[in-house]
Amino acid sequence: MGAHTGAGVAKQLSRGAIVPLGATLTPEGVNFALYSRYAGKVELLLFDDPAGEPTDVISVENRNRDIWHVLVHGIGAGQLYGYRVRGDFDPARGLRFNAAKLLIDPYAKALTGKAVNTGNLLLAYDAADPRRDLSLDARDNNRAVPKCIVVDDAAFDWRDDSTPDTPLEGLLIYEVHVKGFTAHPSSGVAHPGTYLGFAEKIPHLQRLGINAVELLPVHEHYNEDLLEERGLTNYWGYNSLAFFAPELSYSTRSSPGCQVGEFKTMVRELHRAGIKVILDVVYNHTAEGNELGPTLSLRGIDNPTYYALGGPAGQPGRYYLNYTGTGNALDVARPAVIRLIMDSLRYWVCEMHVDGFRFDLASVLGRAEDGTFRANAGFFDAVSQDPVLSRVTLIAEPWDLGTYQVGNFPIDWSEWNGRFRDTVRRFFKGDPGQLRDLGARLTGSADLYRNDGRAAYNSVNFVTCHDGFTLRDLVTYDAKHNEANLEGNRDGADDNNSWNCGVEGETADPVISRLRRQQAKNFICHLLFAAGTPMILGGDEFYRTQRGNNNAYCQNNELSWFDWREVEANGEILSFFRAAIALTRRCTILQRRRFLDGGDHGGDGIPDVVWYGSDLAAPAWDDPQAHSVAAQLDGEAERSDLGPYRLYFILNAGEALQRFSLPPLAPAAAWHRLVDTSLPAGEEIVLPGAEVLLDPPGFYLVNPHSTVVLIGR
Repeated sequence: MGAHTGAGVAKQLSRGAIVPLGATLTPEGVNFALYSRYAGKVELLLFDDPAGEPTDVISVENRNRDIWHVLVHGIGAGQLYGYRVRGDFDPARGLRFNAAKLLIDPYAKALTGKAVNTGNLLLAYDAADPRRDLSLDARDNNRAVPKCIVVDDAAFDWRDDSTPDTPLEGLLIYEVHVKGFTAHPSSGVAHPGTYLGFAEKIPHLQRLGINAVELLPVHEHYNEDLLEERGLTNYWGYNSLAFFAPELSYSTRSSPGCQVGEFKTMVRELHRAGIKVILDVVYNHTAEGNELGPTLSLRGIDNPTYYALGGPAGQPGRYYLNYTGTGNALDVARPAVIRLIMDSLRYWVCEMHVDGFRFDLASVLGRAEDGTFRANAGFFDAVSQDPVLSRVTLIAEPWDLGTYQVGNFPIDWSEWNGRFRDTVRRFFKGDPGQLRDLGARLTGSADLYRNDGRAAYNSVNFVTCHDGFTLRDLVTYDAKHNEANLEGNRDGADDNNSWNCGVEGETADPVISRLRRQQAKNFICHLLFAAGTPMILGGDEFYRTQRGNNNAYCQNNELSWFDWREVEANGEILSFFRAAIALTRRCTILQRRRFLDGGDHGGDGIPDVVWYGSDLAAPAWDDPQAHSVAAQLDGEAERSDLGPYRLYFILNAGEALQRFSLPPLAPAAAWHRLVDTSLPAGEEIVLPGAEVLLDPPGFYLVNPHSTVVLIGR
């Protein structure tokens, strides 16, 4: 049963069940279940007012397999609650129980507000005490901690929603921040900066040709104290507080818990438009930081179980292993932690209808008990055997603070290909010695993915992403300009492989401006036409700038928000993006997501790819001063309304005009121009049917810093 105290009428209690964890509606009331191996006592607190005192304090006396559980009769959806967990306070052994601190249920599906560390009430120690984390702070933090909300997931009308049937090899991914997409006044939506506002802008994605969005974190997150002191916020959201709860600040806040229904509405409308939803998820660490961070949830519930701990002799559990650079790392080698992550992932698929996940710092999830990365770690095995999760899109950011694991993830995972980004940037920057690696990246990175049975589409290719320069800034700045972050420009990467085309920052010089747009178009071509799964950074399609800030994680303002006035101002780039995407749809050879290795996969006696130098001889792969190359793709066997065709790509990152001879075609065929990024806007790209016949035939003069695509048919 359980014991009950409170100001109101005593609630009827019964034992309840150990599964599922969290707060679950039943015909009788709500079942509460919380895992804690080391707790001595668990108290469930019920609230009517998120800013008020608890109406009921229930001692949870039922414990089975380290799960504390109770069924509270007569309550339902909308009930507010939290926990207090009592036990030993012995930081040297990793025990940080503090009965004065209200704690968020790790399985909470919605929160009432944001955690705010006013007066350091969220800390578990006295900040003025010289012993810091070894001291116990007995101040009540109830008013600083948001309350959990019991949610009725069955109440939403999905209207026969189903995931779009686009396979992984057909995805064109658009990475975007939910709030930043529509927060700017120029967005013109009814609910700016929200899930509902995002749904209003779906037609833009459809016109562009997008069929998958990858949303920056939408889990409820915490704004770090240091940022609050500077008047900044954690805009990106890579600081998760509740793995089941959608971020409140992206909702209309029209009613408690409305963020759940509004998120579902956004997903439903994206699906109706044929667009899949991939979530960027952060299971490698939590918002509680290191031993000096706030106590919000897991630290006060079961610190030794959930976190990877270490320390000197005599204090083996005092400190947090910092694989993430954020202060702590979840101990994913422990079954209870794997269960938490797996339950969260299944919830987002089954109840929130998302279609896949991109895992932030995913190498942490593969760290074994000794800290080394293993592709057969328990978490990866659990996912591969799960009947729900094994069927969704799984994408790894294959590195963390201490290890770089590109190409080393399990066979059913795709990966952000950081080598694609770096090589393509270096090539068009003009760096020496890039040619051979460029060939590998553009043909699917077989050197990274082939040996383990994966395909080229497991390489998620990108040139820009949220972390770093935008496309415009990549061609505008040689160095980062992060002064607005108030860290003395010390934060963010120093090595960006960028080129400002001769002038640092914005300029009115028409020659520089034209070269920058030409370079941007080169990057667009490489991203969209390469073998692999392309990912576009949202806003790049209309040439968005962050004024040289390559680490805008704390810029929840117009620096990061999409300025929709740029759609018209930079229509040239938007038109090029749309035409390039449309070209991949017409030329079906560009939809192939398998490795291009020179084999005769079409069975027509013509290799799928043949590489050339300017004179039709083999390229000078290992010449460090070689900055140009050509490749022929065979589309003779493609089932297309174009009939048999070939594509010829010429890439010239050098400073000089180059004359490229063209391969011979069948007697009735001729080479035509589809793309030449050096030509004026409106002429630089056309679709098949409007292609330009080469006259004279047999060769093409390729301007410096340009990409040419020819079609032979």
